[in-house]
Amino acid sequence: MLDSDVLGTVQEVDLGTARIRYRERGSGRPVVFVHGLLTNGRLWRKVAPTVADAGYRCLVPDWPLGSHEIPVPDADLTPPGVARMIANFLAALELTDVTIVANDTGGAITQILMANHPERIARVVLTSSDSFTRFFPPVFAALPRLARIPGGVELVVQALRARRLVHATGLMWVAKRPIPDDVLDAFLLPSRRDPAIRRDLRRFLVGVDKRHTLAAAEGLSAFTQPVLLAWSTEDKHFPMSLATRLARILPHAEVRPIDDSYTFAPEDQPEQLSEMVVDILRGHATT
Repeated sequence: MLDSDVLGTVQEVDLGTARIRYRERGSGRPVVFVHGLLTNGRLWRKVAPTVADAGYRCLVPDWPLGSHEIPVPDADLTPPGVARMIANFLAALELTDVTIVANDTGGAITQILMANHPERIARVVLTSSDSFTRFFPPVFAALPRLARIPGGVELVVQALRARRLVHATGLMWVAKRPIPDDVLDAFLLPSRRDPAIRRDLRRFLVGVDKRHTLAAAEGLSAFTQPVLLAWSTEDKHFPMSLATRLARILPHAEVRPIDDSYTFAPEDQPEQLSEMVVDILRGHATT
């Protein structure tokens, strides 16, 4: 079975300005996964099946963050626009009592979602993510500026062709363990092959700015649902201090460390993360 098959059946939903492909597995209360920049739903291939098998309905979309296959030329791809897209996805599928599980850039977008569109959300699991002034972290801070230069996105995409460099750096130190080649291809080939996907990627990158995560942080004190901050202790980009700072703002938040992992806990420690997701689902069930 292919890694992508374990995520369930492939479906699509039309949100008006965007068509989103997602995979669905299991039944029960819904769990929606939010990946980050230059990844897609395959990031969750070791987590979502375990959660689904524990008795939950897992929906794993490919959000338009550069590794999607359906261009969305009419969509608002600013960070608030992508957060609104997630809210529209929940509404289009009539999902309620939703658990959001997010990583990396997807965590920043989820914080915006929590601040601006909390209505359908019952609980959140944030793994290591862009937060506060780290949107992006220093290693990636030049990307929005580079994206504004003609040919800048193409330069980034072509630089990621160097598989040896990608493996040696763990895709710029986001993964502690090697990412399989077929998964790397799923992440990196869409923007390399399709100019329309590169245009989508550029539109997202030029909108990235810390003002969005800082504005979201101001609204998080009003988010009263349970939040689990499952943070990697060895993260090279998002230190544990970000998790503790988020926990001080959020009324009902808990920090749980994930050891022996960089940013991509779904890659490095999927068993630990899956267990934490199931724990919050069972511990904070609504009646």
